[in-house]
Amino acid sequence: MDLSFDALIDPQAVCLRVEAETSEQIIAQLAGILERTGYVAPSYGPAVLAREAELPTGLPLSHDFAVAVPHTDAHHVLKPGIAIATLAQPVPFRSMEDPDEILPVRIVFALALNDKNAQIAMLQSVATLFQTPDLLLNMADAVSVTEVLEILRGIERRA
Repeated sequence: MDLSFDALIDPQAVCLRVEAETSEQIIAQLAGILERTGYVAPSYGPAVLAREAELPTGLPLSHDFAVAVPHTDAHHVLKPGIAIATLAQPVPFRSMEDPDEILPVRIVFALALNDKNAQIAMLQSVATLFQTPDLLLNMADAVSVTEVLEILRGIERRA
């Protein structure tokens, strides 16, 4: 299975400058896009929300910039994909490292992977992505889907 961002990101599943107030709103929106585009079953959204409540996915990158990587079990996924949202304003997510800490998330990567090993590998790729905060800041400010995809390609070339 090709685990490159190019192979897993459908441009239709990239949303820019999304207005949301809660983590639940943005997760539901991305889950809806993944469902409408044929990547996930209707059970995916509720399963991601339930998992996020128990095991939050917010990751701090700096004092005022964080990302989130909501995901769930493979049996909710029809075919592998990733939906991405950049947020107009930071949305509060609970931290993966300390669930009592609230983080200002600017980018959400909703993973839909139907193979547990692929899920682990993609989480590692995404972790590599987070080691380039300058490019993630550019991604958060991107004005086109093409720009987001080019940034991701650039990050993959660095890895």
